[in-house]
Amino acid sequence: MDPDTFRGDGTDVYWRRRVSVLTGVLVVVAVVAWACSSASGNPEGAERPQQTGPSGADAMVVSLPSPLASMLASPGAGAASGAAGPGGSAGGGAGAAGVPAAPSPGGAAMSSPNAHASPSPAPGRIRRHPGDPCQARDVVLSLRGDHDVYEGGARPAFLLTVVSTSRMPCTIDVGPRALELRITSGPDRVWSTADCVSGDGKDVQRLDRGVPYVRAITWDRHRSGRICGGEQAAARPGTYVAAAHIAMASARADRTVFRLR
Repeated sequence: MDPDTFRGDGTDVYWRRRVSVLTGVLVVVAVVAWACSSASGNPEGAERPQQTGPSGADAMVVSLPSPLASMLASPGAGAASGAAGPGGSAGGGAGAAGVPAAPSPGGAAMSSPNAHASPSPAPGRIRRHPGDPCQARDVVLSLRGDHDVYEGGARPAFLLTVVSTSRMPCTIDVGPRALELRITSGPDRVWSTADCVSGDGKDVQRLDRGVPYVRAITWDRHRSGRICGGEQAAARPGTYVAAAHIAMASARADRTVFRLR
């Protein structure tokens, strides 16, 4: 021991050193005790099972000294407890362990309410039977004159042809009113088969697919009108248009042009 320590001033220095060392020891003991009490006050961190793989701050707890590891683990434990709060414990545990969380009992049904719903049936087509009325889209109408020019008193003659394209036989009215041949000159309506028809004028025919119905019509070169009876005026020489019409709005009319001399 240094001889100066037995002197008056040496005694003070000696005790000051001893007090400093003792104070440092007490500080270390206090820090260790505080760290241990903090670690023991967190039951979630103590009871949590050790994970097989490193994850965040928990991986650092394995390699660090106990006091410092406890100090670092405390914030992590608090964050983990916050993530594992009410309603979120299953999600937090699944994320840490790398296992997908199990869906809630009604989750699948809620996500796809119509998963097992049967598709609505497509509206069916109207079932047709042989002998039903022909549809306009299945009817083809054509008109042909025997000449382009009629000299003197020659009477114009025409052929009206009706063909059905339906897969099954159908019926159609080909009477003089329903199947009309009309002759005009400009805006002047000269003659029509629908004028002065006796009775109802119906003539219902059964059409097979591709088999034409043909009607021959001859014009006497006289005018006609809605007032019947008596002799009608003769048509003048000139250019005329003959048009075939059928009582179906969407059926296409056919026409031909000829001249009277």
